[in-house]
Order: sequence, then C-alpha cells, then structure tokens
Amino acid sequence: MPAYIIADVHVDDLAKFQPYVPAVPPIVRKHGGRYLVRGGKWEPVEGEWHPGLWVVIEFPDANAARAFMDDPEYAPWKALRQQTGRTNGVIVEGV
Repeated sequence: MPAYIIADVHVDDLAKFQPYVPAVPPIVRKHGGRYLVRGGKWEPVEGEWHPGLWVVIEFPDANAARAFMDDPEYAPWKALRQQTGRTNGVIVEGV
C-alpha cells in the first residue's frame, strides 16, 4: 500500500536551507519516492491552520518512507532542515 510523507515546513533561514533543496531528491528516489507536492501556492479552506512550505512525497509503502527518513545519507540534510526551521510531518498510508 502506498505511503506518503506529508510535511509542513517553516524555514527561518532560507540562505542556510538552500543546499537542502537539490540534495534531497536523489535520496528520495533511492527509496522509490516521488514528490507530489513541493512548495507551491496553497489556499486555506477551513480552520485556522497557517502552513508554511508543503511537501508530499509518495513511497511504495510505509517501510520505504521510514527507510528514507532513517537513511544515513539523509541524516545531515535532516539536521540542516531542523537547524534552519521547524517541521511538522507524518507518514500516512493511503490508496
């Protein structure tokens, strides 16, 4: 069953965050992932939620999504993302 990493990313230091943008897609692909949403304009339709940068990545299954998140190659990029802002994220199984 496909699984999705859905993240709401708030970048506080865009200049320091910039190297993350080209570095991570090859690691995503290594785990069978593909971006469905990476940034883009969004429109609130209900509630008080004010997300930052949207990211939705589809993986073949939840194990592949977790493998991406736990990949040692991704670790320094994950640390950079955490140092330059804040993220709320989930892995969701779907259709």
